[in-house]
Amino acid sequence: MSIHDSYAVFGLGRYGHAVAKELVRNGAEVLAVDIDEDLVNNAIADIPYCKCADVTDIEVLRQLGIASIDTVIIAMATHLEASVMAVMLCKEIGVKTVIAKCSSEMNCRILSKVGADRTVLPENESGIRLAKNLLSSGFVDIMDLSTDVSMIELEVRPEWVGKNLIELNLRQKHGINIVAVIQNENVRANIDPAKPLERSMRLIVIANPEKLKKLK
Repeated sequence: MSIHDSYAVFGLGRYGHAVAKELVRNGAEVLAVDIDEDLVNNAIADIPYCKCADVTDIEVLRQLGIASIDTVIIAMATHLEASVMAVMLCKEIGVKTVIAKCSSEMNCRILSKVGADRTVLPENESGIRLAKNLLSSGFVDIMDLSTDVSMIELEVRPEWVGKNLIELNLRQKHGINIVAVIQNENVRANIDPAKPLERSMRLIVIANPEKLKKLK
């Protein structure tokens, strides 16, 4: 990584703002993104290329041109589910290096498991320090994402085979969100809801632990 690489920063809280600002100050090409319009407006003075967008939507990432970015820094540590989705989607569309800010060692392990190339704890590495380091440097069983959110890899149930996600309506019926499909050892986060499920598929699901217990 160097000043000649392109960077995207997801999340414009104190840490993300500091990373993006330091990268810009040193002449790097930076795209900063947050779903909070106020944070975006507050950052524009320091970071010229700011967008208000949902980085957990793969089509939004494609429209923003994230696939062509060299390094993505995900600075949304207080929103673990969104961080998990952002990491998986960035790797799905081909981002070479994804760095994720974490709020705990456990979260670091989780984000590493879903594809983060590097994780950072803000108490160990400040946003400014991370930016300087970047510029100077060359499923899964059940995982608890938080006290009320878990991620699990499920086999496609016999009664689901041949039906698509629209027909099954798993979110409404079971309170679960399908975030990726695994087939032939390939992980796809860009899921076609109209495609019938196959017995050879496995699903990565995020949901409340109690609802997952009922599903099992």
